[in-house]
Amino acid sequence: MHNKNQELSKYRLSQAAEDLEGAEKNLKISEFKIANNRAYYSVFQAMRALLALEGADFKKHSGVISYFREHYIKTDIFDAKYSKIITTASLVRNKSDYEDFYIATKEEATAQIAGAKEFLKAVQIYMDSLDLQK
Repeated sequence: MHNKNQELSKYRLSQAAEDLEGAEKNLKISEFKIANNRAYYSVFQAMRALLALEGADFKKHSGVISYFREHYIKTDIFDAKYSKIITTASLVRNKSDYEDFYIATKEEATAQIAGAKEFLKAVQIYMDSLDLQK
């Protein structure tokens, strides 16, 4: 693995953790739409962290998601349950960001954050297993 790719990957993983922290802060102050947005971006940046290791990236979110599913879920590197987390996070984020009169709930935001935590933890464990320090 190229060192530049590793640095970018670690940066994106730190962004994913920062987004998750932001989601949790927004949940605490009842900003549920923003919490949903930040939870989604935590998942998205975690996916991009893995793609960076391969030197892959896409201009559209759908490209990142498709690549992740093809190379990490269909190959059984990650369990298929993570595909559902990605789908739900994306759908909820789109509703929260773009639908007029959409009312995000505390329960929904809490669930989105839980999914993002689970996803991020799985990515961190996988990256740790790669032993990128070598």
